[in-house]
Amino acid sequence: MKVLWSGRGPRAIAAAALVLVVAAEARVAAHDIPNDVIVQAFLEPEGERLHMLVRVPLEAMRDMDVPQRDRGYLDLTRVDSALRDAATVWIAREVALYEQDTRLAEPTIVAVRVSLPSDTSFRDYRTAVAHLRGPPLPADTDLYWEQGILDVWLDYAIASDTSRFAMNPGLRPLGQRVTIALRLLTPDGRERAFELHDDPGIVRLDPRWHQAAARFVHSGFEHILSGIDHLLFLLCLVIPLRRVRTLVFVVTSFTVAHSVTLFASAYDMAPGGLWFPPLVETLIATSIVYMALENIVGANLTRRWLITFGFGLVHGFGFSFALRESLQFAGSHLLLSLVSFNVGVELGQLLVLAAVVPALNLFFRFVVAERMGTIILSVIVAHTAWHWMTERGAQLLQFPLPTVDAVTLLWLVRAAMVLVALVAVVWAARMLVRRSGKQMPADHGSEFEKVGGGVRL
Repeated sequence: MKVLWSGRGPRAIAAAALVLVVAAEARVAAHDIPNDVIVQAFLEPEGERLHMLVRVPLEAMRDMDVPQRDRGYLDLTRVDSALRDAATVWIAREVALYEQDTRLAEPTIVAVRVSLPSDTSFRDYRTAVAHLRGPPLPADTDLYWEQGILDVWLDYAIASDTSRFAMNPGLRPLGQRVTIALRLLTPDGRERAFELHDDPGIVRLDPRWHQAAARFVHSGFEHILSGIDHLLFLLCLVIPLRRVRTLVFVVTSFTVAHSVTLFASAYDMAPGGLWFPPLVETLIATSIVYMALENIVGANLTRRWLITFGFGLVHGFGFSFALRESLQFAGSHLLLSLVSFNVGVELGQLLVLAAVVPALNLFFRFVVAERMGTIILSVIVAHTAWHWMTERGAQLLQFPLPTVDAVTLLWLVRAAMVLVALVAVVWAARMLVRRSGKQMPADHGSEFEKVGGGVRL
């Protein structure tokens, strides 16, 4: 085979290669996925129609055939078809809405608009509706596709505006991280706000009581099993306490305490400053260090339930941080959801205890003597928690001291009242234990004996 080369052959090949590289780069750029995408949405059931208004950055709408004019600006006289295609492909086909657990048929696109980034019409539902019913941008507006915003009005056929609705946003492909600010307007004039992230699955916008209960039981169960700091605290409790009676007494003390602060935080009785979560996380780590050191030097087991109660108050605030974002899914069942979350936490704790207690008994019986095993396990836990405590303490020190204002004083008064009530409850419980002659023995099933202020195996 004979190949003929002209004098311009190598240059032509180099030019063609350069064109291919540039085209490839342009193609990659066209497929770039935005890092953070914020979607605004409204839902309003009205009669036999469910109106959904959505605002999405146009840069998240990729692979669209966009009409352009000079300098690459959008040709606003011919862009309507591209906007409807984008609304169909990226929104209408992806969002799943349910009425009474039945998925609604695909919606009708009532209106589409391209808006400027400075447009504020989506600050509330009425202005968004007026914007979508109003005239489009002037044809001579200079706007690139990646700089614009797509506003869409979708209509779904429904049986009744009093039905219960659910939603699976399905907008995860829009970006690396997707946040959906959703507001539901109910027929009685109320507005419920939701903040959904990435792929939350099916979200019930007005759950029944049993649906809310099931969701929060699962959430509490999952949280305690994934919270390594809470699990280490439980481990420190269990190491010297392995008889059912004494263990139940101490764990009940922990449960009552964290329930108090969990409920108080849910009803906005906790400080709202940015310094408070780092403080709680630092105190949680400190509680683990203390319990581990107490196990090492010799725990006063007759009073462990009281110490556990104090630390349980701190852990309850930690639970509330995990619960705070989920409360938007409680609907009108706030109290039930709090109780259900607590039930899930307790079920998780029981599962952990059911696994850990037999494992510790076997470990101390066949692997290492109990005293030495207690020291080894507690040192490992203390070492881990010490690093947490110093790291979280360093973060806490970055915050300035909270200012003493009327809000702070009000919270201090409330906290003092709750503390007095708790002290009274603890005192009453202690007196009942003394009178009934049911004070806990010092060993609690651990084979420890108090000797000369120390602990001997």
